[in-house]
Amino acid sequence: MQRSLYEADHEAYRETVREFLAREVVPHHQDWDQNRWIDRDVFARAAKTGLYALQIGEEYGGAGESDYRYRMVVCEEIARINALSFGLTVALQDDLVLHYLLDLTNAEQKQRWLPGFADGSLIGALAMTEPGTGSDLRGIRTTARRDGDQWILNGQKTFISSGIMADLVVVAARTDERLSLFVVERDTPGFERGRKLDKIGLPGQDTAELFFHDAAVPAQNLLGEEGAGLNHLMSHLPRERLGVTATAIATARAIFDLTVQYCKERTAFGSSLIDKQHVRFELADMATEIDVAQAYADQSVLAYNAGELSPVDAAKGKWFVSELQKRVIDRCLQLHGGYGYMNEYPVARAFVDTRVQTIYAGTTEIMKEIIGRDLAGNR
Repeated sequence: MQRSLYEADHEAYRETVREFLAREVVPHHQDWDQNRWIDRDVFARAAKTGLYALQIGEEYGGAGESDYRYRMVVCEEIARINALSFGLTVALQDDLVLHYLLDLTNAEQKQRWLPGFADGSLIGALAMTEPGTGSDLRGIRTTARRDGDQWILNGQKTFISSGIMADLVVVAARTDERLSLFVVERDTPGFERGRKLDKIGLPGQDTAELFFHDAAVPAQNLLGEEGAGLNHLMSHLPRERLGVTATAIATARAIFDLTVQYCKERTAFGSSLIDKQHVRFELADMATEIDVAQAYADQSVLAYNAGELSPVDAAKGKWFVSELQKRVIDRCLQLHGGYGYMNEYPVARAFVDTRVQTIYAGTTEIMKEIIGRDLAGNR
């Protein structure tokens, strides 16, 4: 089926992205995963090339381009080379941190932070999850107390993507009975980074614990309105969940395409795998499911561009496409046989790297609860 999502400018951009990845990422991303650390200089080069932060205004060094189709191109090209640790760090900037900063900062904050994201010298993180609080944002226990011209933060966060590398962390904390958001900068007194967590996948992308012990955050680092943190978080979740949908469909298709080629080349019992009816049926199932999900993902992108992607529709795409990705990659690994269990094959790495996508940005179960409550009339 012919896709009609992209125009000539997007395909020209694809060539720029593909050339950058071939030069700056392909030779290194396996070493980054092995060393459990990405060379952060690559993000400055990526930003300069325009792989992310396109939506930052020209006055701050960006391109002022908000069309999410460019972001979709990046997802597809990163999935094609299977550099998913690098891809998650890019997604963290475009789909989370920058989305908050662009929407919620005042003029002084924009001038202070956006140029650094535009040139790639600043890396951001978002800190919501706590040891006893996952998807339930109302359970956040980190506190912020006003003390003159600063806020004093106390608490702990965990599972924070880019928590070690980040120069700025957007932190959700409780002010009285409501939540507020704060930008905590790298050298803030009382802000400490814990251990780099040992995950089963995405090894190059650092994930950390963060601690706040009477952390003194300047009053001018309050992000958005005091006490409106929960509303700020909820209103920005559709973009985050669209980002997971985009990555999931791109990765599912990339691994599927590799598997089709493998089945054409691999022989068993005197003929190629694709000559076996069962294998063809498996591939036919996956091809159909991916194409159907792609249509929903593409429509979600267009709806987002038009300002019409609802939280419920974003939740539908997030859970369904991430679960589809999990199912497709598992079946692709099975078709690879023993080779699928070897880390030298992209399907093996994708199997562990993508597993988290049904968990972060809201679990599948939470997504279904959001949809179900909407169907029940939000009771």
